[in-house]
Amino acid sequence: MGQIRDFGIVRHLRSEANAFVIQHRNGKLVRSGRGLAFCFWPHASSISEIPVDDREMHIAFHGRSADYQDVTAQGVLTYRVVSPETLATRIDFTIDLASGVLLRQPLEKLALLLSQLVEEHARAWVSATPLLQVLAEGPEQIRVRIEAAFAKEEPLRQLGLEPVSIRISSVRPTADLEKALEAPTREHLQQQADEAAFARRALAVEKERAIQENELRNQIELARQQEELIAQKGANARRQASEEAESARIATEGKASRSQIEGQAEVERLRARAEAEAHQLRTRGEAKAHAARLRGEVSAASFKLSEEVRVASESAHLEAVRGIPPAALFALAAQALAGKLERIEHVNLGDGALPAALTRLIEAGTNRMSAE
Repeated sequence: MGQIRDFGIVRHLRSEANAFVIQHRNGKLVRSGRGLAFCFWPHASSISEIPVDDREMHIAFHGRSADYQDVTAQGVLTYRVVSPETLATRIDFTIDLASGVLLRQPLEKLALLLSQLVEEHARAWVSATPLLQVLAEGPEQIRVRIEAAFAKEEPLRQLGLEPVSIRISSVRPTADLEKALEAPTREHLQQQADEAAFARRALAVEKERAIQENELRNQIELARQQEELIAQKGANARRQASEEAESARIATEGKASRSQIEGQAEVERLRARAEAEAHQLRTRGEAKAHAARLRGEVSAASFKLSEEVRVASESAHLEAVRGIPPAALFALAAQALAGKLERIEHVNLGDGALPAALTRLIEAGTNRMSAE
């Protein structure tokens, strides 16, 4: 859309490069071209602006297949204006000289015309084709048929239009029919999914069985290794017991040897001790015997000496009392007898006892004095 500026009695139009501008003044063509900028008298001018760039329009139509099933097709048609002067003579592209806006909505008329042409050619093919084929080949076949029809369409060339491309995005049946058509495929897919699930489950069972077999083999191998380990431990225990028994035997023999040596040493020590004690006892006995012999000799010598002293004393005493009268000797004897007697209870003197007693008293005193 061009931009119009008001300068009082004169206005200025500046159009875009993708717009073809045609100016008439007083019914005569003044200028035409793309991207024009010029001043004009609004009370004497008529200006048309035709877009010459590629334009897209959405197309959608409903049709019925050969087996009486409704389908809907959607797509996009791209076209362009190749002869704007021709198109301007067929469709009114006059703009408002104050705002530059198109007055008659010519683009909507073009879209309606083109959509009717597309629907006409597409419906002709759809109505002659079964539903399943329409759904399977519809987008490509409809596009090809419309392009071929537009290539042969004379009214489009008369309008100065040219289709650039046609794209059919979808061809779909009604919702109920689509569900009905999807059901077998859904069931088939569900069956495939079930078969895949069954296969996956069977594979899982197979793998589980393989895992269990592997675990069983591992357990068997572990049991065999454990058996070997137990056997090895038993062999080691027997070897250890044998070595310990041999060590105990060697230790016992060593202890016995040591005990024998110690016993022999103890015997030798006891024997030496016994010999020492025997020698000591023998020496002590000999010493005692010698001492006894010496004591005997000393005792004999002492006895001999005492006898000699006693004899000498008695001899001296006898020599001393030899000249003493008998009465005095008798008195001395009585004195000595009195000194020997501790207590006299009574004295019984008979007729013949006194002389005998006196005689014995005198003899005792004499003997005493002789001994002294």
